[in-house]
Amino acid sequence: MKKSIFTISTFFALTSGVVYAQQEKLLTHFIYDKMSINPGSTGLESGLSATTVYRNQWDKVNGAPNSFLLNIESPLEPVFFPGGVGVSFYHDAIGEMRQNNLILNYSYPLRFQNVGTLGIGLGLGLVNVGFDPAWIPPVTLVDPLLPTAKSGSSVDMNFGLYWKADKGYYVGLSSTHLSQADITAVNYTNARHYFLMGGYTFTDVFGAGRTIDAQLLGRTDMIKYSAEVNARYLHTLNETKGTLAYAGVTGRVSDGIGLMLGYKPSTALTVGYSYDITMNKLSNISKGSHEIVLKYVKQIPPPPVQKAKHPRWL
Repeated sequence: MKKSIFTISTFFALTSGVVYAQQEKLLTHFIYDKMSINPGSTGLESGLSATTVYRNQWDKVNGAPNSFLLNIESPLEPVFFPGGVGVSFYHDAIGEMRQNNLILNYSYPLRFQNVGTLGIGLGLGLVNVGFDPAWIPPVTLVDPLLPTAKSGSSVDMNFGLYWKADKGYYVGLSSTHLSQADITAVNYTNARHYFLMGGYTFTDVFGAGRTIDAQLLGRTDMIKYSAEVNARYLHTLNETKGTLAYAGVTGRVSDGIGLMLGYKPSTALTVGYSYDITMNKLSNISKGSHEIVLKYVKQIPPPPVQKAKHPRWL
């Protein structure tokens, strides 16, 4: 009985920490993940792009978050109709908890001539949350007091406004989990979050092909907040082939500092890595956080121009 009480108290200590802890992902390379938190940015970049991010947060800390993200997006015009479409899949593992988000995004662009483009986006999908405790029964194979694996799903919805200016900057305002899904099967509430993002690119600051970009991302659930700021130096290696390398730093409130390195062997492929130095209460046991980014962009050729001539005028 004492063992049962101990396992139950341990379980609720873990799950209560998970349910109200990090619900939104933290990425050092958040510049490559705009769509999943702001659907207004969907398809505003040229070409069909696929981005994957893997993050091992607080390495060597038992039960720390391990996350995987996949974003695929593309503009629809000029082949179909105005707008951009994309799909975002996110998997997060924290302790005994597993969360999966699948969101389909659409953005409608309002073009302001010689000024910029405003993307109005909506994301609609599903969120699935499950707990799978690995308990060893103390006496019998079945103990009704021990927690068992459970999972539940609900509808998820995001909304965002994203302004992409012609002069090298962007600003976004968005909200995720608008439906605030209450998954009673696992006693989990998907809290609504609000995001403010922005960035600016300083081109050729140290000569041709030497660029600095800076980004800001703030988030809140109206109870707690966090903010991240990063800056990268991008050096063009071969302008014809589109190859470049970058290095940068990210600062995150109450968490740590991230160091970024990346290489772009062509205009299509980007490979990035970051290492975060933990500076919070976990610094004594954490070996930092690791993040790997892969992005591939396939430019969409313009539709062929069809010409027709009347036989009379051949």
